[in-house]
Amino acid sequence: MQAVVYRRFGDESVLSPRALPSPGIAAGAVILARPSTVGMPMKKAWFWILLALAATTQAASLDSLSPRVLAPLAQQAEAAALAAKILTRYHYKALPLDESMSEKIFDRYIKALDPEKLFFTQSDIDNLAYARPALATAIEAKELQIPFAIFNLYERRFVERMTHARELLKRDADFNRVESVEYERDKARWPQSEDEMRDLWRKRVKNDRLQLRLAGKDDQFIRDTLEKRYGTSLSRSQRFRAEDVFQVFMNAYARSVEPHTDYLGPKESAEFDISMSLSLVGIGAVLQDRNDYTTIRELLPGGPAALSAKIKVGDRIVAVGQGNDGALADVVGMRLDDVVLLIRGAKNTVVRLDILPADAGPDGQHRLVSLVRNKISLEQQAARKSVIQTRTGAQSQRVGVISLPAFYQDFEARHNGNKEFKSASRDVARLLEQLKQARIGGVLVDLRNNGGGSLDEAVELTCLFTGKGPVVQERNSQGAVRTSGCGRTKRLWDGPMGVLINGGSASASEIFAAAIQDYGRGIVIGERSFGKGTVQTLIDFDQIAHNDKPTLGELKMTVAQFFRVNGGTTQLRGVTPDIGLPSALDPESFGESSFDNALPWIQIEAAVYSPAGDVKGILPLLQTRHTARVAKDKHFQLLLEDVAAIKARRARTAVSLNEAERRQERDLLEARLKSRAIDEAHEGRGRNRKTMNRKDSVPPGTTMAASASLPDEPTLKDELAAEKAQKDARDVWLTEAARILGDEIDIRQASPRLASRLGLDSAR
Repeated sequence: MQAVVYRRFGDESVLSPRALPSPGIAAGAVILARPSTVGMPMKKAWFWILLALAATTQAASLDSLSPRVLAPLAQQAEAAALAAKILTRYHYKALPLDESMSEKIFDRYIKALDPEKLFFTQSDIDNLAYARPALATAIEAKELQIPFAIFNLYERRFVERMTHARELLKRDADFNRVESVEYERDKARWPQSEDEMRDLWRKRVKNDRLQLRLAGKDDQFIRDTLEKRYGTSLSRSQRFRAEDVFQVFMNAYARSVEPHTDYLGPKESAEFDISMSLSLVGIGAVLQDRNDYTTIRELLPGGPAALSAKIKVGDRIVAVGQGNDGALADVVGMRLDDVVLLIRGAKNTVVRLDILPADAGPDGQHRLVSLVRNKISLEQQAARKSVIQTRTGAQSQRVGVISLPAFYQDFEARHNGNKEFKSASRDVARLLEQLKQARIGGVLVDLRNNGGGSLDEAVELTCLFTGKGPVVQERNSQGAVRTSGCGRTKRLWDGPMGVLINGGSASASEIFAAAIQDYGRGIVIGERSFGKGTVQTLIDFDQIAHNDKPTLGELKMTVAQFFRVNGGTTQLRGVTPDIGLPSALDPESFGESSFDNALPWIQIEAAVYSPAGDVKGILPLLQTRHTARVAKDKHFQLLLEDVAAIKARRARTAVSLNEAERRQERDLLEARLKSRAIDEAHEGRGRNRKTMNRKDSVPPGTTMAASASLPDEPTLKDELAAEKAQKDARDVWLTEAARILGDEIDIRQASPRLASRLGLDSAR
């Protein structure tokens, strides 16, 4: 089985620690769970993803609501036992499933369920002590009643807390009282009593009320809105299934071995294939769960939905039918992942959608739309290019930018012999040829928030810039070292280049950046990368069990460790940039170093390779120019202010519940944002904003201060407007990185002798 660096993927709507969950997005008929960052596990990931489903829609009457009792399925017990056999024997860091591991699984499972300590009390944890040493035996014996009993207790507590929250709305709140609520509770102690828990929820409900009050809402509106919100959470909590519980529990086990080992249920496995190939068969619509309706959030150009001209953003899907005359199945209130499965299907088949138009009320006129499913290319995750014009003194330089969100490859198409299979390195090669035709002087590869992907693609992409030679070393659990590289003798791009990284650049991104740095081929700019230096492979349990249908899921397991060609590893320490940019990252909560069981940094013997240049020789000069320039750049100074503000907010773990204090804090932030917006508007006149403000995501380096930390619930229109504003915001990191590369181009042109001595004269 080929070792592949797999990406973590998942819905990005994780429960906010300051309020109830916000509406989640699933790239419904496009990707059920949007690709996120490879190898960067979200510490509160899977259960909070499930819980986020619980606060996005209207709820019906909940007077008779009572928690259900979920029980494990036979195939889940089989999958758990199979995972244990593999993890204890073949994992890179194989650990026995003993009492010590059982305790780790227990702690991680509890943390996954209740990371902010909002539902369990200390008494609950004490009463569950019997389970702490018993989970290992439960897995081996194929008896999963204990982890399901823990979840069932959690769900009972969830119902109790949300019911209490609804009761609190009937009481008045004193907004003149000087008190605060703790919103970062992951390191807090468990509430010691029911009274302490109830007071905690009193403050959280008061905070929710104050948010809406600050937004100008009257008291009745606030009560109605929060009643609906809390009722929704209660209603949605009834939609959890045995597969959801098993997913959380198995990941508690897998990640107790090592952070990048995961269990993927049958659905999650299918989503991974989609995220890697950047294609699927569907209607070409990004879906979102809003107010109990599956809502069209985005239409992909060229997809069946967009081409029909019968569907608009904001339209709601109320029923789905298969074929030209299949019965319409009502989907109002249905889980989004289930709706997605109904909409997806085989190519050239018909799906019928009963649509409630965006501008219609609940009783408005529906329309029936028939669409023919087709293959959809997810271009928002594909490589893109742009050109930035920089100026150094009297010189003007054109820098080509290639933005690569992921190292993707359509494995199935390649396996089937399709010579036109989708590939990151192929797309970049094509873009490089286009940029050369545009007569650019340098190439900047933007890998911010690129969590990785295919190892083969990382190697091939590196060779486009370095030519023949090793790219990365891998060491397996037996200590055997294998070197991967390519035989390409000529570089596709031979001129100046740079790599822009941030803390979200992981795995395959780090392999590429490290190789470029070790070869002296280009300048690495930004902040220290994530630090994931491990290799994962995917083990199909159904293949092992010879099952005809996928029922057991797969295990994404760490089997090796990456090493740079210089012998060091990207594990734990990541890649340190040659020129650093302002960073607000907190190593205690983000990056490989934030995991308590991450593999250590070690070094092996260097590979045999020949450096392609020595950019270190001009780094002092580049750093001097950079320092002098940003000292005079007001946008860069604003970025420094933003970083300082983020760090100051991070130092706070509580927020005031006094209305006067909160209004003052909000007014100061709004005044700052207004002043900045006015300055940007004046400066933006006459400027080519597509060149200067190119932005596809919101990585660090954007001079756009965070919105008020306590916003009102956004409408879909609000969300889309905010995303557009983020895309239009000034990307200071990108602009400065292009200027740094422009400095290198200028130095090469002005000092050919120096460039030749340092091997920067475009050696063929």
